Amino acid sequence: MMQDLDLIQRAKSGDMGAFEQLVFRYDKQVLTIAARYVQSSEDAKDIYQEVFLRVFRSLPRFQLRSQFSTWLFRITTNVCLTHRAKRKRHTHTSLSQDSDDEHGGSRAEAISDSSATDERAENSDTAFHVTQAVGTLSPKQKMVFTMKYYDGYKIREIAQMTGLNEGTVKRYLFAATRKVRTSLKDLL
Repeated sequence: MMQDLDLIQRAKSGDMGAFEQLVFRYDKQVLTIAARYVQSSEDAKDIYQEVFLRVFRSLPRFQLRSQFSTWLFRITTNVCLTHRAKRKRHTHTSLSQDSDDEHGGSRAEAISDSSATDERAENSDTAFHVTQAVGTLSPKQKMVFTMKYYDGYKIREIAQMTGLNEGTVKRYLFAATRKVRTSLKDLL
């Protein structure tokens, strides 16, 4: 298996196959970060595409001062933050809509026919409140919070990926955690 450095050098000299291998190596991680940051899979895909477009354009200037993954995740973080600033919209789907699910029934029928309706409703309600609480965070707090608690990155890794120092990451994380806990105190 070829190392990132070899792929980067080949991609810099115009080898599209090498660039595609780099994309394939990191695409799931980029999409996961994007999906955790936005609520829409379409928005996550838009971020994903923008990240790899920026990587493609900037790769000739990549100086190997950091690991490729660190540089890539920093670009991902910046695109996520930029995306949020550009687009402040929320999508909601009504249970009463007559859109069909994969089994041919409406969402409302699927839920009402379930024997575990109460449990689903409770889990859905909790997930909704958590999503709402995380959604109230500032863009940088949200990024740090999701990278730590949803993606499992260590503070040092988050600092490298975002370009922030560790103290700043800790401060954002502390404030975000306190704000989410406050928002969810009635559920706990």
